[in-house]
Amino acid sequence: MSATRSPKVAERVAPKASDPQPPKKKRDDDDGPDFATLFHAWVESHRASLLDSLKRLGKQPIGSFFTCMVMAVALSLPMGLSLLLSNVERLGGSWQRAAQISLYLQLEASPAEGQALREQIKAMPGVADAEYIGREQALEEFQQQSGLGDALKELPENPLPGVVLVTPDEVDKPTLEALRQRLSELPKVQQAQLDLVWVERLAAILKLGDRFVFGLTVLLVSALLLVIGNTIRLHIENRRTEIEVIKLVGGTDSYVRRPFLYMGALYGFGAGVLSWGVLAFGLDWLNDAVVGLAGLYGSDFSLAGVPAADGLSLLLGAVLLGYIGAWIAVARHLRELAPK
Repeated sequence: MSATRSPKVAERVAPKASDPQPPKKKRDDDDGPDFATLFHAWVESHRASLLDSLKRLGKQPIGSFFTCMVMAVALSLPMGLSLLLSNVERLGGSWQRAAQISLYLQLEASPAEGQALREQIKAMPGVADAEYIGREQALEEFQQQSGLGDALKELPENPLPGVVLVTPDEVDKPTLEALRQRLSELPKVQQAQLDLVWVERLAAILKLGDRFVFGLTVLLVSALLLVIGNTIRLHIENRRTEIEVIKLVGGTDSYVRRPFLYMGALYGFGAGVLSWGVLAFGLDWLNDAVVGLAGLYGSDFSLAGVPAADGLSLLLGAVLLGYIGAWIAVARHLRELAPK
């Protein structure tokens, strides 16, 4: 038998280039899971972490409530101070009105010229509002406030000029001085007066208030971070064995960290809701005394409640503080949770 094959046999055995090739079997591990599968797994992981955090907080309702209450008290102090200052500012009028520029017109200036000057000043940059007080109105107000009504009636003519009260946009000494200089050069203006001493005192009071509120906020935020950090640290210690087992079987740091971050955010959410309620109740309780005091002075002033925008900002800030505090606590102790 010949060792070589015949040409016909070789043609029958060798495949032709035009013959269809059988499809290669695709291995299961050539491509990873698709995006939908990964996203679903990510959502399920976060949902499980959130439910686990809620269950653990629910098992300790009293401890969780008091932790949220401590955080709520710390959050209420700076926000309550800010709301009270806003109400006091509304009671005394705006700061801009406290720094008004008084323009004393010439005696021969007619009411029509005074009104025209008022419209001109109101359209100028840096001016929030302008009000014209005629000579007769100025005399009536002076008679009522001075108690010299009978003596003023004996005067042969009205000695008071017309006045334009200019309210600036902002309380700033250099800006106000420049505005006063421009206004003093207008026609029919005899004198432009600005109480710069009061403006300086006002600026000093505002600066002191801003620094006090800022310092108080920094101290209370630091206290909140310490409170939430210590609380999360206790939860970590209670689950140390469980965490070591998770890391032993391949659990990542993000997987271990996620439930504690949700727990910190939940603490912050609860503290924000309680703080909002404490502020609303406190202002409403204080409002009764304020209304009674204002009534004795013939005023209808009352305290405004917590604006919705401020309440939502407070809630969001509380959640963010809880999240940050939990992140710091877990990051500090995560390296200690490696299995031994």
